[in-house]
Amino acid sequence: MQVDPIHQFEITDLIRLGSFHGHQIAVTNSSVYMFIIVALVSAVLIGGTSRRAIVPGRLQSMAEILYEFIANMVHGSAGPEGMKFFPFVFTLFMFVLAANLIGLIPYSFTVTSQLIITVSLALAVFFLVLGYGFWKNGLHFLNLFVPKGVPLWIMPVIVPIEVMSFLTRPVSHSIRLFANMLAGHIALQVFAGFIIMLSGAGILGWFGAVLPLAMVIALCALELLVAVLQAYVFAILTCIYLNDAIHPGH
Repeated sequence: MQVDPIHQFEITDLIRLGSFHGHQIAVTNSSVYMFIIVALVSAVLIGGTSRRAIVPGRLQSMAEILYEFIANMVHGSAGPEGMKFFPFVFTLFMFVLAANLIGLIPYSFTVTSQLIITVSLALAVFFLVLGYGFWKNGLHFLNLFVPKGVPLWIMPVIVPIEVMSFLTRPVSHSIRLFANMLAGHIALQVFAGFIIMLSGAGILGWFGAVLPLAMVIALCALELLVAVLQAYVFAILTCIYLNDAIHPGH
């Protein structure tokens, strides 16, 4: 029995809406899951904050914990001025977290395993940092590429390195999330395929399937940790980049 670990990442058209200049326009499984993510996150947060009880229930407690967690992250990484970007960072964190967790459900679709999605999110952060940096600081934003305390004679080497490092931020920002989600789900699919193949080999195969079953259970726990951790990493890097736009050269 053949198991294709890449099939789970295939984007398929669910409803074709037409074409525009030769490009097919359709509702895909990826777009449907993104709508589901937005609806789910909105329902959790709106439902959790609608009552505003003095003694919070479970849903309100979860919403408040998430709010305080991201607020402390933004304030600690970008300072008081960075709090104006709290809605943006909070939205990114909740979207990535929900997408990662929903992707762990069997037969679901992992939106963050698509490079186009993670690149789009990373570019949104990049252009926000670039635009706000020049809007707030003008040409002083270029101080970001001139580290303080570095001798002048080494500046011709340091400045190009800093510029290249800044321009490659969207690459590392997007590939980190994409690669972790892709690799983890492929590993899960491969070991799950071993269970199916070995279980079809009779009694001896059933005993042999115990090891890959244990690996799948361990990988599920690891993937749950990675799903939360990658959402945190994406958000904290966004805060760090925003801090560069607010305080260039510091």
